Amino acid sequence: MSAFTGSARDTASVPGAGGDLLAALLDGMDAALCALDAGGTVTHWNREAERILGWPAAEAVGRRGFDGWAARSADAEETLARLMGAMRTPGRQVHELVLLRKDGGRVLVRSQSAGVRGADGRPAGVYCAFSEVHAQIDLERSIALSEALFDDAPWGVVLIDADLRPAVVNGHAARAIGTGRTTLLGRPLGDVVAQGVEELEGALQHVLAEGGPPAPADLWVTLAASPGAGERRRCWRSGFVRLASPLTEEPVPLGVAWLFQDVTEERLAAREADRTRFRWNQLHRAGVAAAEYADPAEAVAVLLDFALAGFADHGLVDRVAGARRLTRAVASPAGAPDADGLGGGFPQRYGPEHPALQAWDRAGSVRVDACRRAGGGGDGGGHVGGDAAVWAAERHWPADTAHALCTALRSRGRTVGVLTFLRTAARGGFDRQDALYAETVAARVAAALDAPPPH
Repeated sequence: MSAFTGSARDTASVPGAGGDLLAALLDGMDAALCALDAGGTVTHWNREAERILGWPAAEAVGRRGFDGWAARSADAEETLARLMGAMRTPGRQVHELVLLRKDGGRVLVRSQSAGVRGADGRPAGVYCAFSEVHAQIDLERSIALSEALFDDAPWGVVLIDADLRPAVVNGHAARAIGTGRTTLLGRPLGDVVAQGVEELEGALQHVLAEGGPPAPADLWVTLAASPGAGERRRCWRSGFVRLASPLTEEPVPLGVAWLFQDVTEERLAAREADRTRFRWNQLHRAGVAAAEYADPAEAVAVLLDFALAGFADHGLVDRVAGARRLTRAVASPAGAPDADGLGGGFPQRYGPEHPALQAWDRAGSVRVDACRRAGGGGDGGGHVGGDAAVWAAERHWPADTAHALCTALRSRGRTVGVLTFLRTAARGGFDRQDALYAETVAARVAAALDAPPPH
C-alpha cells in the first residue's frame, strides 16, 4: 500500500502473485478499509467498505474526498481533513464519522487512520479502517465483560478447553479452589478435585457434545488436601456455556465457560433444617404412639423404633441392675442380630472402659468410632488397631457397627439406664447435633422406663 496507485480492482489485475495476494488480503478483511493518497484521492476500497456503505470499488476509487457521495457536503471537508491529519500525526487516530450510504441513509462509523510514507520517507497518504459504531461497541462490551468476569466478578469463572483442562481461571475461582490462578492452568481437574470430578467432567462433556447448556446444578465436590489442611467438601452452584469460534463456517467448540458460586453453607443449613424438622416430627409421632402402651418396655420399643428412622441402624436400651451392672431391656429393630448381648435379665458383659458405663459415670453422652477410643463427651481420640468387627465384638455390639453414641437415661434425679445408638460404616459418625437429639430421645425413654406402675 505504500505506492498508493490504482484501485483494489486494478491491483487484482496486476500480473503476478503479489497483486493477487494484496487484493485477496484487502477483500478478505473483516474491517472496512479505504486508502487515500497525499492529495486525498481514494486509492483502495475493499468489499467490507462496499458492504457497509453500498458503494462499489469501481465508483469509490479515483474520487477526491467524500463530497457528493460518501458524506454530506456540509461534513465532507471536515471528514477529509480529520482523516488526512493522520499523515502529520504519529500513531493511529480514532474518529467517529457520519458517512452516507449509496441509498442515502446515514451511518455512524468509528475509524482508525494512520499515515503511510513512501520509499523516500515522505507522507504518501493515509489508510483508514472503519466499522459501524454499534458493531464496535458490541465488541468493546464483549471485551469489557470478559475482563470484568476475570477481574472482580463475585462468581468463580473457569474457561475449560476442549481437553477438559483449565485455560483461564479468575481470582474468585482460584480462592474457592484454594490455589493460585496460574497453578491450575493445563492441569487435569482430578488434580484438585478428589471426589466429584466425574460428575464435573460429565457436565463439561455434555455441554461440549450437545451444545445446549443444561440448567444450573449443584455439584458436590471434595477438594484435594493441601499442605497443612485436610480435604474440603464443597457445594458449587454451577452453570455452563459452550464456547464456539465465530471465525469458522461450522461451529467449532473452543471449550466451556464454567461459572459457579460456593453455596455450601446455604445447602448445609437447608439440609440441617430439613433434618431437624424430620426428627422433631418423629419425636411427636413417637410420643403419641408410645402413650397407647401400658407396658413400659413396649412404649420404649415404640419410641426407639421412631427415633432410629434416618438417624441410626440399631438402638439398645440397658437398664441399671445394681452397681456397675446393666441388663438389656430393649433392642431395636426387633429380631436384628445383637452380637452376644444378653437378654432375660442377665447383666451385660461390659468391660470397665465400655462407653455405656462411661456415659453412666458421666451422666451424659459419649461418642466413639471404630477408629477412635471413647472420648469425653464427644469426639474421642487415639487410634485403635485391628479390624472394626473385632472392635465391635469387644464392646458386644453387632459386627457391622462403626459408630456409637451412648447417653445416660436420667429420671427423677438418678440414672436408670443407658441408651445406645449404633451406625454402620455406611453412615457418618455422630456429631454434637446428633448427641443433642439422642439426649432428647433419652429423656423420653427414661420417663417411659421409670414410669410408676398404674394403679
